[in-house]
Amino acid sequence: MENNNLSKHHYFYSVGLSYKKADAEMRGKFSLDVAAKLRLLEQAKNEGIESLIVTSTCNRTEIYGFAEHPFQLIKLICENSQGSVEEFQKVGFVYKNQEAISHMFRVGTGLDSQILGDFEIISQIRSSFVQSKQFGLTNTFMERLVNAVIQASKKIKTETEISSGATSVSFASVQYIIKNVEDIGNKNILLFGTGKIGRNTCENLVKHTKNEHITLINRTKDKAEKLAGKLNLIVKDYSELHLELQKADVVVVATGAQNPTVDKAILNLKKPLLILDLSIPKNVNKDVEELEGVTLIHMDYLSQLTDETLENRKAHIPAAEVIIEAIKEEFNLWTKGRKFAPTITALKEKLNAIKTSELDFQSRKISDFNLEQAEIISARIIQKITTHFANHLKDDDTMVDESIEWIEKVFKISAAVK
Repeated sequence: MENNNLSKHHYFYSVGLSYKKADAEMRGKFSLDVAAKLRLLEQAKNEGIESLIVTSTCNRTEIYGFAEHPFQLIKLICENSQGSVEEFQKVGFVYKNQEAISHMFRVGTGLDSQILGDFEIISQIRSSFVQSKQFGLTNTFMERLVNAVIQASKKIKTETEISSGATSVSFASVQYIIKNVEDIGNKNILLFGTGKIGRNTCENLVKHTKNEHITLINRTKDKAEKLAGKLNLIVKDYSELHLELQKADVVVVATGAQNPTVDKAILNLKKPLLILDLSIPKNVNKDVEELEGVTLIHMDYLSQLTDETLENRKAHIPAAEVIIEAIKEEFNLWTKGRKFAPTITALKEKLNAIKTSELDFQSRKISDFNLEQAEIISARIIQKITTHFANHLKDDDTMVDESIEWIEKVFKISAAVK
């Protein structure tokens, strides 16, 4: 892909890491909480980055943005997380221009999700764009691209069955609980953390287990109370966590803490306990496995579980890819047109200036010169000439940069890119 961006010296990149090469521990090092994202955006603005958005979920941390060199974006991730450049080089990726655009489409439409068809990431991309816009870190290219990805996501969700049934890690965790805990409807379930994954897991628990013994704990109690009010559940203070852990048969941990909040020391078990850690970074210390009767399951394990529903979704990947390619082609045509449009405008202005000068000369030279007819004919000629140039620049085989340079050189024009 040619550089269809706002500057001849800046390119569009996607840099980051995901579950594909980075395990949960490594993803935890590079995860960005709310405060870290805000620091990153402020730093990007101070360093003169033109436009970028940043996403950080349990499965990935990524930046989409413009830079002279991708290291400018990699540095932003590393300096605002616990990850190092050396670690990034081992597990990270860098995509440029068309590859970066394609990657964003696959991520935003659930094709690159840890569980195929998980569409939760698109809301992250949307909210990340809004946040970047508040910092003045978005341009027309980025806005158009994000909207195109959102459009593709909606179209795939409504026109294919790739998202049939629940498709998230939260759903997979509930399915695991149902399959591995007998008489789940009468067990004590403790949900610690009511962020997005926690809320989704809670809703799935209520829906699929018919359990009336679900207790919620969150550091900010009012958030837990808000969720509990909708689902008619019990809420306990954070200070009571150690007591509730003793009562629980199943514990789901989905907090956003940067360090483990559940460990061997606070568990005083009197019965078997299943713990599901859905947090990135991990929020349950591995030492809990030293206790007899404790089973610890992390989200990466849940994501590997496949069932018939997930297998069936794979059959709908080609249909989803067709939708992506069609919308991506529209976007690329827009970027290509946006790139040469200023040159065509400048060419038209140059030809009109030549026309005006020549008609003025001929009107003074020819006594019965018909200026009105000459204006109409010359305007049509100019339109046909500029259309020919535009069609040439639209052609897939055209080297747009070279052609623009040639047109500007021959006609002695300079197109101001807006």
